[in-house]
Amino acid sequence: MKRFLTALTGIILLIVLAATAQADSFGMGGNQFTLDFVPISGSSNPTEAQANDTNRGLYGLGIVEYDYRMGVYEITNSQWDKFTVSLGVPVMGDPSSAYDQSFYDFGTGTTDVPTNCVTWYEVAQFVNWLNTSTNHQAAYKFTGTQGQSDYTFATSDAADAWGGTNLYRHKDAYYFLPTEDEWFKAAYWNGSEIQDYATKAGDTLHQGDGTSGTGWNYKDGDDGGPAGPAYGPWDVGSGSEELNGTYDIMGNNWELMESPWDDPNYATDSIRGSRGGHWSLSSGLLAASARYNDLPWVEGPSIGFRVASVPEPGTITLLLCGLASLLCWRRRN
Repeated sequence: MKRFLTALTGIILLIVLAATAQADSFGMGGNQFTLDFVPISGSSNPTEAQANDTNRGLYGLGIVEYDYRMGVYEITNSQWDKFTVSLGVPVMGDPSSAYDQSFYDFGTGTTDVPTNCVTWYEVAQFVNWLNTSTNHQAAYKFTGTQGQSDYTFATSDAADAWGGTNLYRHKDAYYFLPTEDEWFKAAYWNGSEIQDYATKAGDTLHQGDGTSGTGWNYKDGDDGGPAGPAYGPWDVGSGSEELNGTYDIMGNNWELMESPWDDPNYATDSIRGSRGGHWSLSSGLLAASARYNDLPWVEGPSIGFRVASVPEPGTITLLLCGLASLLCWRRRN
């Protein structure tokens, strides 16, 4: 019986761990890196009335009825560099020309700040590599030869589209850019209401300094940004943990969305949304009501991204598999 209880305790621990942050590995050797994810449940969602509260500047976002994982941190310069080396061919940018602007480090000398000066098309190639390098289906369709001037983004057929309607994302993708709904829910939904800001219970939005481990990187008046009036992003994770386990989903850098800004036809060159504000903007641009957009070939020193993913095996699946194994073990013993 003691051995049985010990095994049962191990199964319970496995389930608990499955419900917390998870790290996935990519690359090899000196180019290896990990991405951390937190689970976002599809079991609760805003009501239509909550999501469309126009008095608060909300217009229907945040209803996602499936489980997924959101990246804990923005993608860093170091991770981007390891990707480009591992890919081995030019990352195409507009989309017919190669990535033509190195990230801007703002004189910090660190590669752990969020990467920047990346276009939506380039980010799509990063996400595709996350998938193909781990034997998953590429999220985004490109035609032509990778690394050559004919390498161009294309939409998927409805039969291959995520949910049958998202023509940008393949239905079998494992890693992807978050849609605006997925990003919004991970940022502001607390299980019962949409918050104005992505703060944890008991915390309030406040400016950080990049070293104390609290606050956010934005600028209000003359006292904003890391260490007061400093200029630029800070190392990811330098501030406060947010509502659903993320860091820097507010401030630091704008984050590209997968979704077209306002195009139900999903044209390849449609304007894409971005959210979260950045290091030189006021707190109002960090709010649930704030949005921004750019063309998919635009790059700049305040534009970055984070990655989302399908969920790990659910806790119920783990429980059933674990109990089945445990019962078999008990019969044998």
